Amino acid sequence: MRAHARRLSADEDAFGLVGLLHDFDYEKYPSLDDHPFRGSEILEAQGYPEWFRRAILSHGDHTGVPRVTDLEKCLFACDELCGFITACALITPTKSLAALEVPSVRKRMKDKAFARSVNRDDIVKGAADLGIDLDEHIAFVIGAMRGIAAELSL
Repeated sequence: MRAHARRLSADEDAFGLVGLLHDFDYEKYPSLDDHPFRGSEILEAQGYPEWFRRAILSHGDHTGVPRVTDLEKCLFACDELCGFITACALITPTKSLAALEVPSVRKRMKDKAFARSVNRDDIVKGAADLGIDLDEHIAFVIGAMRGIAAELSL
């Protein structure tokens, strides 16, 4: 998220915090009836601004909140992809991002049994909504994650 903020000359802290907090409620409220609605309520009670909560609400199609801003589009585009890239990295011999390449990620996307809970359609749609070629987006996110690989333990 922070890398996309840099790409767009946007607020890195805002993008980073939304990315960090968008699923904070998922373990307690995993159903689509609750997530991310309950999280938004908690954030509102804590004084988080409407634009922040709206971005979080927009990351799921089931909420009915359309993605309009760059922040909202980036969150959706990165959400499923980051988890999928992590899964791809963990099956490499080094269990790291160091040697992970786009063709490997694309190959794994075709394997529906691999990381089966990841919605491939959301990955494709996210890149399209950003107006970025899917392979370019995957490469961008791999590069961004490599920049913080130690923090990610990858």
